[in-house]
Amino acid sequence: MAISLSRPLSLSRVSAEARACKLCAGTLPFAPRPVFLVGRRARLLFVGQAPGRRVHETGIPWNDPSGDVLREWLGLDRARFYDTSRIAIVPTGLCYPGTVDGADLPPPRECAPLWQPRFRAALPGIRLTLLVGRYAQQYWLGAQDKHSLTETVRAWREYLPEFFPLPHPSWRNQAWLKRNPWFEADVIPVLRRRVKACMRTVQSRPS
Repeated sequence: MAISLSRPLSLSRVSAEARACKLCAGTLPFAPRPVFLVGRRARLLFVGQAPGRRVHETGIPWNDPSGDVLREWLGLDRARFYDTSRIAIVPTGLCYPGTVDGADLPPPRECAPLWQPRFRAALPGIRLTLLVGRYAQQYWLGAQDKHSLTETVRAWREYLPEFFPLPHPSWRNQAWLKRNPWFEADVIPVLRRRVKACMRTVQSRPS
């Protein structure tokens, strides 16, 4: 699928093209079902990894226990989290990649280079991008990535005001959280303030 970047990007067009994407159809365990959530006025962009089985089935991003943990970190309820006048959600892999031995497979490598720059160009109001997990951090930070999740998250100040790296809120990372209590003690309070400031920016705008 080739999409020209020489013309101004329309969010509705990019969204329609993404929903119709069949690039990885031959390698996915199910028919492609791209899952994302966008709105032109969004100020916060969430970039995670790829939908899990429950998200694939419901078509709602972060509609699983990991999403509950993420919303707790952010201090957001479901209504505000899914409000597209404030928030956009575009994972590095748009479709469920399947599992091996109970663990989700990585996002297909082709997906992020194809869709991340297009969605980002069609979302001109983004003020902060939350990079949730290693795949998002490796794609967006490039040479600035610290080559381990712990080092990258610990260096969160270096990436502001554009990016805020976070661990993935999966139950598999509970051991990481216990080993790194500084994340919940020092990082989450700042994260919530940054998120609140972005939300306030939208709320203060005239309708």
